[in-house]
Amino acid sequence: MKLREWFLLPARAWMAVLFAAPFAIVLAYSLMTRGDIGGIAPPWTAESYARLIDPLYLTILWRSFVMAAVATALCLLFAFPAALFISRSTSHRNLYLQLVMLPFWTSFLVRTYAWLFLLRDTGLINTLLESLGLTHAPLPLLYNDGAVLLGLVYGYLPFMVLPIYATLERLDPALVEAAADLGARPMTTVFRVIVPLSKPGIVAGSILVFIPCLGAYLTPDLLGGGRTVMVGNLVQNQFTTARDWPFGSAISMALMLIVTLLLVLFLRKESESLV
Repeated sequence: MKLREWFLLPARAWMAVLFAAPFAIVLAYSLMTRGDIGGIAPPWTAESYARLIDPLYLTILWRSFVMAAVATALCLLFAFPAALFISRSTSHRNLYLQLVMLPFWTSFLVRTYAWLFLLRDTGLINTLLESLGLTHAPLPLLYNDGAVLLGLVYGYLPFMVLPIYATLERLDPALVEAAADLGARPMTTVFRVIVPLSKPGIVAGSILVFIPCLGAYLTPDLLGGGRTVMVGNLVQNQFTTARDWPFGSAISMALMLIVTLLLVLFLRKESESLV
């Protein structure tokens, strides 16, 4: 065995234990039958995959893709100006980066619960609006799609800011100065020069945000209150409440396959556009 193979052996063993083995177990579960009291039992069958074409589950899958896409677009909308501002800062750049990473110092569960106290009928936002006379009754800020989107954007916004900042930080200032010398206005410079050159960061950030949002279950469960069911909640329900492990495994495998195919097609299209 070559020396290179010896160095790669620990990484391959790690991947086999933590990825290949769990993947094989989930795949095997998805091809078995639900037991009488839950769990799995023989015989082998593809019935769980056939259930995926039910309109109810297709609706949940579609809702999950839409919610993840909207959350990714909102993260990009908020993250790009922030990353551009940080990349152009000189004296307080490290402070701004620490503020972006500050939410990671607290548990994601605790941060999500904090939004519950802010958005509920007797929460800070509704109390403040009523005390200012702007509303006469509590606004329905919680247990809806808007609350779920807010939680997703808040939770995954740093994953969009940091890759874009890493790209903008390496951007040659001379290119921006050249655009200004040629008469380009600031907004024209942003959309015609800065945005195209920051495309690798935008692509990386979009992937880092979209995939976790698609499989999110904690945020929809807490902020959606059972009214906004996404595919992550469906998988969780099958493994816990319904105890239908084969169907939960089939949903997981189908979601993984769809995301992998979309990611491969997207990256292939990006590579072709660069040629």
